[in-house]
Amino acid sequence: MTDRILIIDFGSQVTQLIARRLRELNVYCEIHPFQNVTDGFLAEYAPKAIILSGGPASVTDEGSPRPPYSIFETGIPVLGICYGQQVMMHMLGGQVESGHKTAEFGRAYVSPGAESLPLLEGWFSEGREQVWMSHGDHVSAIASGFEVYGTSPNAPFAITGDAARNFYAVQFHPEVHHTPNGRRIYENFIDLAGCKRDWTMGAYREEAIEKIREQVGDKKVICGLSGGVDSSVAAVLIHEAIGDQLTCVFVDHGLLRQGEAEEVVTMFRDHYNMQLIHADEQDLFLGALEGVSDPEEKRKTIGRLFIDVFQKHANEIDGAEFLAQGTLYPDVIESVSFSGGPSVTIKSHHNVGGLPEKMGLKLVEPLRELFKDEVRRLGVELGLPKHFIGRHPFPGPGLAIRCPGEITRDKLDILRQADAVYIDQIRRHGLYDEIWQAFVAILPVRTVGVMGDGRTYDYACALRAVTSVDGMTADYYPFSHEFLGETATRIINEVKGINRVTYDITSKPPGTIEWE
Repeated sequence: MTDRILIIDFGSQVTQLIARRLRELNVYCEIHPFQNVTDGFLAEYAPKAIILSGGPASVTDEGSPRPPYSIFETGIPVLGICYGQQVMMHMLGGQVESGHKTAEFGRAYVSPGAESLPLLEGWFSEGREQVWMSHGDHVSAIASGFEVYGTSPNAPFAITGDAARNFYAVQFHPEVHHTPNGRRIYENFIDLAGCKRDWTMGAYREEAIEKIREQVGDKKVICGLSGGVDSSVAAVLIHEAIGDQLTCVFVDHGLLRQGEAEEVVTMFRDHYNMQLIHADEQDLFLGALEGVSDPEEKRKTIGRLFIDVFQKHANEIDGAEFLAQGTLYPDVIESVSFSGGPSVTIKSHHNVGGLPEKMGLKLVEPLRELFKDEVRRLGVELGLPKHFIGRHPFPGPGLAIRCPGEITRDKLDILRQADAVYIDQIRRHGLYDEIWQAFVAILPVRTVGVMGDGRTYDYACALRAVTSVDGMTADYYPFSHEFLGETATRIINEVKGINRVTYDITSKPPGTIEWE
C-alpha cells in the first residue's frame, strides 16, 4: 500500500493547499473533517503521519473542535499548523490565550531559536524566515517536553517541537505562497515520517484501473461526455480499464465553440475507438431557449433538457448499471466539510445530477481523489493531446452564458467566429498558457460604425481574459495595447456582424469570470 498522510481539517480556508503541497512531493494524503476521525477510523486508515490544519475556532471556547487524543498515542509524527498548534498545546498540557495584542495577520518574520530541529533542515540559513500568519489566539505556555525553535514579534512560540515524540507545531501557514520556504518544512516532515515518495500519476493510473475493474466487473457503464477535461480523462481511464463495456453519451446542445463537436467525436470515436453516442440535439435546445434572456432560466432550461436527452439515449444501452462522472477531490472535500454543511451544488447539466437516483445507477468516479492539475497530469499520462488537456475551462451551459440577452443562431455563429479569432491571437502571441480563461462575449447591443464608405449597425463584443489559480478569485490579464488593437482589427475585419470591440478589466470579485 502507498504510504499516506492524514490531514485533519478544522475548517481552514487553505487546508486544500496542505494536500496539494504533499502531493506535489509525491506523497498521497487525504483531508478528513475532525468529527469523522475516530479511533476506529485511525486504526483502519493507518497513516504514516498526521497534520492538524488551521481553523477559525478558538480552543478556549467550549465545544471547540478537537481531534481524538489517541492521535498522540499512535507513535507517528504529528504536525500542528496554526489552530492545529493551539489544539495540540491545549490537549497536551500547554496554555492558549485569546487577545488582540498578540494577534497576527499577514506577513511576519520568524527568527531561529537557540537549537535546531530536523523539521527545520534548510531553514534560517540566511537568518530569519518570512512566513504568513493568520491567528487571533496565541500559545502562552508550551506543553511539557516541547522546546521553542522559532519566534516572531507577536508569537514567542512560533515554532515548537518535541523531537523525542516527533510532535511539531507552527503558528504560521507553511502551505501558502507567502511562506516562501514552507515547502521545505513539508519535505522534512515527510522524511521524519519515513514516507516513500512513490505516489505518481503512473502509479495512480494502474491503481485506478484495478479499482474500476473490481467495482464494475462485467457490467456496463455509461458516461456523460461533455468534451471538457474532467469527463474526457475519466472516459479514457475507464475505457482503458473495461473497453467496450463503456458507452459515452455526448450531448451536442448547439452551444459549443467552433469545431468543438467534431473534435470530440473524432477524438473519442475514431482515435480511442470508444462506443460513442453523438446526441445532436441542437434544434431541441435552441428551440427551447428562443426568447429566453434571463441567465438563471437559461441554465435551468439547459440543465433540464440535458438530463432528458441523456436519459433518453442512456436508456438505449441495455444492462447499464453504472454512471461515470468526472467528480474531483475539491467537490468531495466540500461535500463533507468540517462544519457538516451541505455539499456544494454541482450543476446538473454538467455532472448529470439526479440521474443516478432516477435511473437506479451506481456511480463510478475514478477522479474523486484528484485535484484539477492532477487530472491534467493523468490525462497526459493516458496519452490525451497536450493542447486538449491544457484547454481553458468551459462552462456547462456553453456559449449561452456568453451571449447575454436572447440567444439566436446568428448571434451564436458570430460569437463562435469572434472567439476563434481571439483564441488564435492569444496562441499566436504565445500567451495561452499564461491565461486561466479567455473568451468573447457578444453584447445585446448594436452600435453604429463605418466600414469603407458605408455605415454599419452591428453588434459590440467584449473580450475577457483572466489569471487565476483555482477560479475562486481572478484578475484581468494585462494585454498590451498593441495586442488589443491588433485583435480588435482582426475581429472587425474577419467577423461579419461585429463593428466594435471592448476589453473587460473587471476582477473577481466584484465581477464573475463569466458574464452570466
